[in-house]
Amino acid sequence: MKTPSSLLCHGGFSAHLQCPERDTLHPGNLHWLQRLSGLFLALFWVTTASASSLLVPMDEPQRDHLRAYGLAYRILEFGGEVEWLLNYRGGSFLLSENDQTKREALVYGVTVVSLDAGTVSGLRTELAAGNKKSILLEKAPIIAVYCPPSAEPWDDAVRLALEYARIPYDTVWDSEILAGGLEKYDWLHLHHEDFTGQYGKFYATFGQAQWYRTRKAQYEADAAAAGFSKVSAHKGAVALVIRHYVEEGGFLFAMCSATDTIDISLSALKTDIVHEVFDGDPVAPGHQKALDYSRTLAFTGFRVFPNPLVYEFSDIDTTPERTRVPRELDYFRLFDFSAQFDPVPCMLTQCHVRFVKGFMGQTTGYNARMLKADVIRLGETPKTNEVKYLHGNLGKGTFTFLGGHDPEDYQHLVGDPPTDLNLKRNSPGYRLILNNVLFPAARKQERKT
Repeated sequence: MKTPSSLLCHGGFSAHLQCPERDTLHPGNLHWLQRLSGLFLALFWVTTASASSLLVPMDEPQRDHLRAYGLAYRILEFGGEVEWLLNYRGGSFLLSENDQTKREALVYGVTVVSLDAGTVSGLRTELAAGNKKSILLEKAPIIAVYCPPSAEPWDDAVRLALEYARIPYDTVWDSEILAGGLEKYDWLHLHHEDFTGQYGKFYATFGQAQWYRTRKAQYEADAAAAGFSKVSAHKGAVALVIRHYVEEGGFLFAMCSATDTIDISLSALKTDIVHEVFDGDPVAPGHQKALDYSRTLAFTGFRVFPNPLVYEFSDIDTTPERTRVPRELDYFRLFDFSAQFDPVPCMLTQCHVRFVKGFMGQTTGYNARMLKADVIRLGETPKTNEVKYLHGNLGKGTFTFLGGHDPEDYQHLVGDPPTDLNLKRNSPGYRLILNNVLFPAARKQERKT
């Protein structure tokens, strides 16, 4: 591959190579190899640090933006130092240079550039003079993904991103959450779950499908085993524990229907919004007025849709209004934030583009009128009332929601094959997901922001 001219001014070492054999490793085998080499790698980084540094550029010259996050995570995992250079060349990373780090960059297929001490000094002067900032990442966050143990007829973009970037994670489900299992995790992602107990509102289209009937029976059995008479009550209890996890300092990330259904579930803990085709009894009279928005994370004043033949959960979602946004013009804009004064939203929006291709989902985006006043808009669709990407604080923790199902599949349908990220390694939308994965690594410095 030809070396991009924008890298030549930095001089020294640059890596654009990839290890095909490493690409074929199963995630389980990869984790085994990582653990096996962990002690030796940690000792190497401690004993071979030098004054020179490696820049991981995150603008257009980067060969594999997504694996760059995995490289940063791996170095953190074994005690190395990573600086996140906010608003500098797309949110680049600065690493201590040694032979092992360079080898890892080659294995991951990530572009890196060697910088001598004088160049690094000039870089720091540039960071101090403009709307830029270096954030020291302190630890590799321990990651959990909330998802059912059974196979589902759709994939999850976050799991695809984690596995492609080679970032380890655990899966958790309702029983673990209710038993207090979230305490050991720094970061939690909610798979495309419906917390309202309406089974994704797939009744009209897939009510007779075998996967739907199997799922419904399993959810009912799980609820009964946990001591709940209804799935909606079971899921509501799980949602409440997740809310408490955030209040106590957890980092929550969610996409698609998990984002609005957790808030709908929290608002309806003391009323019944579930139609009898789902739970055997009618919706409670006056259910709309009984909703309690004080319990929700991001949304307020929304109206729920109990009709089982209506695919929407509420008027939070903007999907029904998107007929006026042609696919070829469907982009959302990432807001610019001050690296000095707003480092948290700045971290979450680091990207090599400011306009990201739009993508649909059961919950595609959020009605701006339904956002709570203190929620930060990270990205929105121009000339519409749609917020696509948002962030907020609750107690000691944070939550971040991204609308849509898959950033590289415009209208991902049930049964469609998963996206091959080997073909999308520079995806801006998937970068937003991985920004959130690394965000907790800066926890101690940025907690008060």
